[in-house]
Amino acid sequence: MKPETILISRTDSIGDVILTLPVCAWLKKQFPGCKLIFLGNTYTRPVLECFPVIDEIIEWKNLESKSSEEQVNFIRSLKIDTCVHVFPKKEIAKLMKKAKVPNRIGTSHRLFHLFTCNIRPDFTRKKSDLHESQLNFKLFEYFGVSAVPSLEEIRELLSVFKAKEQNLPVMLSKGKKVILHPKSQGSALEWPIEKYIELALKLAEEGQTVYFTGTEKEGELFRDKIPQHPNIKDVTGKFSLPEFICFISKCDAIAACSTGPLHIGAVLGLKAVGIYSQTRPIHPGRWRPIGERVFVLTNSKEPTEGKISTEYIKQIAVESVFGVVR
Repeated sequence: MKPETILISRTDSIGDVILTLPVCAWLKKQFPGCKLIFLGNTYTRPVLECFPVIDEIIEWKNLESKSSEEQVNFIRSLKIDTCVHVFPKKEIAKLMKKAKVPNRIGTSHRLFHLFTCNIRPDFTRKKSDLHESQLNFKLFEYFGVSAVPSLEEIRELLSVFKAKEQNLPVMLSKGKKVILHPKSQGSALEWPIEKYIELALKLAEEGQTVYFTGTEKEGELFRDKIPQHPNIKDVTGKFSLPEFICFISKCDAIAACSTGPLHIGAVLGLKAVGIYSQTRPIHPGRWRPIGERVFVLTNSKEPTEGKISTEYIKQIAVESVFGVVR
């Protein structure tokens, strides 16, 4: 089967989108002449724009605002022969069927795919030992995926990801620059802010410049706790996402929990230090970032199965993180 126009649908968050990019690069290698369209959130567009493999980006918010007839006509105008629902969404699955896209691929583990998809790979993510980026390839067996790529091969597929230059609203210091990104907008278990503060002071005393990053709302949660130190900077709420990606690319290291900026830092080649729970299904075996300089810290006492708890990640020592970041 040689597709001409493929639509990848993934309308969730930054980290999830980054871990879907390897299959996009793989498709382009397999079918060099195909057109690759990515249907995603408005928020993740700047991430997709860093990956030249993507030919066209469609924002679901814009498409969703159209009438049903306009949506169908728009999808038909794209002449898509295959769509892949990497992130299952009922409205999009129904739209692709209504628009009569010939090949509609979605996991068999969603009931609505039984009525909307005509190709339904059968695999489970929750109990798998594979990384999320590898699991995505399970949806692409229809295209001839005979073996799941290794993480090294996936890292190579991501190598074309490049930050776009921006006029940054902050001055960058000389010397080693470390990003601490304490919050996750509720998407991950978080290491306590008090430990990030202690880590920042240790790094600052070594002469490294530490930047606390996050949204304005996140900054409001911990800004008053950031110590007054010439080597510690609060840049929360300062960047648009394109600016933030550019800013990350100019730093040396990032420490964070399982969140989008950590994935961005890793794919851009920073030393990316992830602070993770080791309980399934949020463990680093599935969600660690992909990059040449990735380090993951967990609490070895934490059970790998069972109820997810914040208690274990809180116990990860500052010295342990400092020893890796420095």
